[in-house]
Amino acid sequence: MKHFAYETETRKREIFFKEPESFNKFTDKELLSYALGAALYMPAVKDSIAKDVVEQKYPELTAMVIDLEDAVSDHLIAEAEIRLVDHIQTIFHALEEQQITIDALPLIFVRVRDPEQMRRVTTSLGSLQCVLTGYVFPKFSYETGAQYLDILQTNNTGDRVLYGMPILESSEIMYKESRMEALLNIKKLVDSYEPLILNIRIGATDFSSFYGIRRKVDSTIYEVSVIRDCITDILNLFNRQDGYVISGPVWEFFYKEQLPLISKLKVTPFQERSERTAKNKRLENMNQYIEGLINEVQLDKLNGIVGKTIIHPTHIKPVHSVYTVTHEEYMDALSILNHSEAGVLKSSYENKMNEIKPHYNWAKRILLRAKAFGVLNENQDFTRLLMEKQEEKAIHEVN
Repeated sequence: MKHFAYETETRKREIFFKEPESFNKFTDKELLSYALGAALYMPAVKDSIAKDVVEQKYPELTAMVIDLEDAVSDHLIAEAEIRLVDHIQTIFHALEEQQITIDALPLIFVRVRDPEQMRRVTTSLGSLQCVLTGYVFPKFSYETGAQYLDILQTNNTGDRVLYGMPILESSEIMYKESRMEALLNIKKLVDSYEPLILNIRIGATDFSSFYGIRRKVDSTIYEVSVIRDCITDILNLFNRQDGYVISGPVWEFFYKEQLPLISKLKVTPFQERSERTAKNKRLENMNQYIEGLINEVQLDKLNGIVGKTIIHPTHIKPVHSVYTVTHEEYMDALSILNHSEAGVLKSSYENKMNEIKPHYNWAKRILLRAKAFGVLNENQDFTRLLMEKQEEKAIHEVN
C-alpha cells in the first residue's frame, strides 16, 4: 500500500516534494498507526467485498473494516459471520494464487459485536487470520476490553500480527460523572497491551445518540458542545507525549449529486484556485458533503487526530489529501529535529519562530505524517490532489 499510488508519475513529481512511503500490515507499528488513514467500513453481508479487494475496485483504498456490528441487523448475525469467513477465504486464496500481493492488499480489520462473537470468529477463521491486520472493538470498556484483548493476544501466534483498535463510545465515557474514572481504567488496561494497540477510535455517533442529537452536513462534530467536551478529555488522556494515535469520528454524509458550494473553509486554497479561472466549475460548485468532511478533518488534524472512520469510498481521497504535509511544515520539523541544543530558530520561511524543546514532539509527528502521506512541493496545497484532469487543464490554460 502507498497513499496516492494511483497518481501518474508526472502528477506525483508536480505535487510532491517527498512521496509517501509504502506500507503493509508488517510495517513498523508507529508508522502503520499514522498510515492507516481513512478506514472504510463495509457490512459483512455485502456480497462483493472480496471481489472488490482482489480486483482493487477502489485504488485509493488503503484500510477497511468488515463490520459485524451496527451495519448488520440482529437477525443476520449468523449469515454475516459465514459471509465474513467466505470473504477472507477468497482473499487468502487470491494471495496464494498471486492474484494480489500482500503489498497491494488494504489493511483489513473486522469489527466484532462482543467478546463471545470474537471467539467464534477467530475460531472459524483460524489460520486465515493471516489476511487480517486486526480487530475493532466497539463500545470498549474496562470489562469487555479485557476480554477482547485477551482473545487478541491469544491469536497473535508465530508470525501472525494482529492489532486491536478500541472504539470509545459507551455511555460511561460520554456522561461526565463517570467519564474520567472510565477513561483512566481503560487507559490502564490498554497500556498493559500497548504493543497490540494500533490506535484509539472515537465513536461520536453513539455519543450523539445519548442526547438525541445529530450534526448537520454544514457543521462539524466540534460544534456539538457535549461531544467536543468528551473528545477533549479523550485527547487529553490518550494523546499526550508518546501516547496513542487517535482516529477521528465517522463522517456520515455522502452525496449523489453536486450541490452548490457553501464555503466555510478557514483555509482558502479552494477559493484561491477557483478565482484563478472561471472554468474551474467543480471547485466553485464543490459538493457541500465533501466540503463538510474537509472542514471536520482539518479540525481533527488541528487537535492532534490522525485518520478517520468513513462510510463511503468518495471520502478516502479528501481525508488523505488533508493529511499531507506542507513543504513549510516539513522544513520547520527538520530544522527543529536537526538542532539538539535548546533555543529558538527563525523558520526557513522567515515567518515564525521554532523553539526546539516546545516544538520537538510536534516535529516528530510531522515527520511521521510525512512518511505516511508525503510532503507537498512548495507551490502546492492539498486541493491539487482533489482535482481531475479537466480542472488542471483549465488552470494551466489561465496560467
